[in-house]
Amino acid sequence: MKVLIIPEVRQYFYELQYVLYEKDYFSYYEDAERYVEELIEDIKKNLPVKRSKPAPGRFDQFGENMEFAAFKKNKHTTWYVFFDVYKEEGEIIYLVRHIENNHTAAQYL
Repeated sequence: MKVLIIPEVRQYFYELQYVLYEKDYFSYYEDAERYVEELIEDIKKNLPVKRSKPAPGRFDQFGENMEFAAFKKNKHTTWYVFFDVYKEEGEIIYLVRHIENNHTAAQYL
């Protein structure tokens, strides 16, 4: 099994580090950077074993017939990872196409 992340989502993670620091969610940039790195590692490690659901039509702009899984990072924030699953040369591939948190996506799920 392999988890791949499209470039647009990688860019989002890169920018997220700055946003978390600039909006004072973290006092130190290194802490924001660590938070994002841990989120990415959690997704890569656990997406294949997470319970998933079909993504609502609102998210079709990022890919049709996707699934999503929730990653709770703390008592205030859950990240929703939207992805496709397919096989390539007998290997199962999880392709992450979009990510949002409960502050922006919960009302649609």
